[in-house]
Amino acid sequence: MNDPEFQKEYEKADAEFALVEALVKARADAKMSQADVAKRIGTTQSAIARLEGGKVSPSISTLRRYAEATGSKLQISLIHP
Repeated sequence: MNDPEFQKEYEKADAEFALVEALVKARADAKMSQADVAKRIGTTQSAIARLEGGKVSPSISTLRRYAEATGSKLQISLIHP
């Protein structure tokens, strides 16, 4: 991974995967279905599926509502290399 562009894209994909993994884990830990989360947030099950599938870039507001729906806490951090 000596190519800076490849490294940048790899880190971006890794961060997106980590977010998706955290969303699915939060829902599973809460023993909720996608439909359950959707109902609490006020959206559709298919929207939750797209969110958990990494098909959309969620807003902070959406992440906050998802966290609240699953009884989780949203924490965002910036890390300077």
